[in-house]
Amino acid sequence: MTNNSVGNAGRLLWAGLRALLVLTVITGVLYPLTVTGIAQVAFPGKANGSEIKDASGKVVGSGLIGQSYDLPKKNADDAEEAVVPDLKWFQPRPSNGLGDNSVNTQYSIILSGATNRSGDNADLIQWVKDAKAAVIKDNSTADHQVRPEDVPADAVTSSGSGVDPHISPEYARLQVHRIAERNKLTVARVDELVADHTDDRILGFIGEPRVNVLELNIALKELTKG
Repeated sequence: MTNNSVGNAGRLLWAGLRALLVLTVITGVLYPLTVTGIAQVAFPGKANGSEIKDASGKVVGSGLIGQSYDLPKKNADDAEEAVVPDLKWFQPRPSNGLGDNSVNTQYSIILSGATNRSGDNADLIQWVKDAKAAVIKDNSTADHQVRPEDVPADAVTSSGSGVDPHISPEYARLQVHRIAERNKLTVARVDELVADHTDDRILGFIGEPRVNVLELNIALKELTKG
């Protein structure tokens, strides 16, 4: 009886081990390789993270994640130093998200997510007021005054993720006069640049028209080179 029990246990153990090895090869090797291969052939751009390259071919970001365009800090180690936007570039939406990274302080990042504050929250109301005042001040030029009613919602509120790479065409056009003045370009030329980088609704009816800020700033950089 003892020998039979040991033999049965050994056979069961060997069957389980074989099943483990087969499933490991199928689910851990063959399936990932197949899915990766199909993705690379069918839609390589999305499979590789929607990378965006500049004119030299260097990867400078992703089409799915927003970036900030700020002036360098005078003291990089001073966490209290105010962040100042570099106004020669198109600016993205505010990126309040869930706040600053407080765990891994090696990197300065925004935690992705919505603020989840209600419309009557005092902090949110103040953020919107401050953002609106800054948008009006930053984008008013010697020959163009931004009116409060001209400021679209996405210029003063963050998205659900807090790192939206897009802005509305209205917010992009609101920045045109500042961009033209700072980069010594004509308003008409910058208007044309915005129009060229405005994506319509998906399939003509899904979502809203949008402008990818990174792609727009790459085009602006190339334009100012010439």
